[in-house]
Amino acid sequence: MSVRELVVLGTASQVPTRHRNHNGYLLRWDGEGILFDPGEGTQRQMLRAGVAAHDVDRICVTHFHGDHSLGLAGVIQRINLDQVPHPVTAHYPASGQRFFERLRYATAYRERASLVEAPVASDGPVAETPGYTLEARRLSHPVESFGYRLTEPDGRRMLPERLAAHGVGGPDVGLLQREGTLRGVRLEDVSEVRPGQRFAFVMDTRLCDGVHALAEGCDLLVIESTFLDEDTALAVEHGHLTAGQAAAVARDAGVRHLVLTHFSQRYGDPSAFERQARAAGFDGELTIARDLVRVPLPKRS
Repeated sequence: MSVRELVVLGTASQVPTRHRNHNGYLLRWDGEGILFDPGEGTQRQMLRAGVAAHDVDRICVTHFHGDHSLGLAGVIQRINLDQVPHPVTAHYPASGQRFFERLRYATAYRERASLVEAPVASDGPVAETPGYTLEARRLSHPVESFGYRLTEPDGRRMLPERLAAHGVGGPDVGLLQREGTLRGVRLEDVSEVRPGQRFAFVMDTRLCDGVHALAEGCDLLVIESTFLDEDTALAVEHGHLTAGQAAAVARDAGVRHLVLTHFSQRYGDPSAFERQARAAGFDGELTIARDLVRVPLPKRS
């Protein structure tokens, strides 16, 4: 049975707190796992969340600030220690190649797994599989940063009433789906387009074109909201979003489920982020992320 869910490993901005680990997020997409921004402590959080090194097929790093990347060394060494049998592809800003290499070879260990380096230098697709296209978009932060978006190809939804009207049933339904036509009946006569699911991961950034492009039409949007709205000036200065800004992006993009995360340690009350997100007019499903929670992708529309 396919599983599509986000496993939240850490939600802290800049420094961990008693209740928030540094960043880390694993997207389970059917049989594949994509690990986003493994900050310090990610390997231990994976253990607590029941996530194994074998579950990781890709690693996507948005930028090389420590709270988003210092866990790379441990995760990469664990992939090798456990001798993960499949290749693991790492996507990260090409401008940070030296940081990636330092983290990859931070200490001595035996390389027993295949880690494929796939640096990102510009907007556009970075990976295409039968199940999804992964693309990157440049964000606005003091260091080069990219957000990521995963898009499933559109499919088709069979319509029982139209199938019955055309006399198509039983094994013929599968045959029509495979062949496209059957005894003069076309697939489009008895079905409609089912949009593929869309997921986006947006970390440290000011408002910019990339944020809106990544969020557009997402079923699940994971986005930073480091600051509350009263600290907008700080957010702009340091290259971050507020809860209200993030929620407004989601509202305008038609996001179905919004996950706010990456909270500054200055705030102790997470309900304030929810209040400001709702005040910004976002009325979809909303999760204020906590460490070790699981967030399922919404059911297909």
